[in-house]
Amino acid sequence: MSRLEEQIDVDVPIQVAWEQLHRVQDYPRFVDGVLHAHTHGGSRAHLDIEVEGTERAFETEITDRGQNQVMTWQTMDSAHLKGTFALLPLDAGSTRVQIRVEYEPDAVREAFGGPHGFAQVSAIERTVRADLEQFKQLVEEERPMPGG
Repeated sequence: MSRLEEQIDVDVPIQVAWEQLHRVQDYPRFVDGVLHAHTHGGSRAHLDIEVEGTERAFETEITDRGQNQVMTWQTMDSAHLKGTFALLPLDAGSTRVQIRVEYEPDAVREAFGGPHGFAQVSAIERTVRADLEQFKQLVEEERPMPGG
C-alpha cells in the first residue's frame, strides 16, 4: 500500500471547512475528474469519475471521527483507495487541512489507467495538490461574510 500526505492552510474557521468537506455534491468543483457526486444511505457517496476519457462509477463510505475534525473515506470496490481528512484549527479564522491517501498502485492503475511506478506517484501527488488548492479557493470564496 502506498501513502501520500499533503496539507494546506485555508483562511476560514474549522467549521466552515468541515461543512464544505461534507457537501459531496460540490466535489466536482474541487476534485479533479469527479463529474457528479451525491450521498445516499447516510454514510455512503456515489461518485461518477472521468479519467483519461473513461468514465467510472465508485461507491465510497464516509466516516466522521474526532469531534468534527477527522473524516475518513474509502472506495467500496476494487480501486483500493482510502483517505483521511484531518482539520486542525490554527486560530479562530484559519484551518490546516491535512489529507492522507492510501492506495494500492496496481489496483489504481487497473481502475484508472495511467503510468506505472514513480510516474504514477507523481501524477497522484500533482492531482491531490491541485485538488487542495481548488478546495482552498472554493471554501475561501464561499465563506460567510462577517455580519451577514
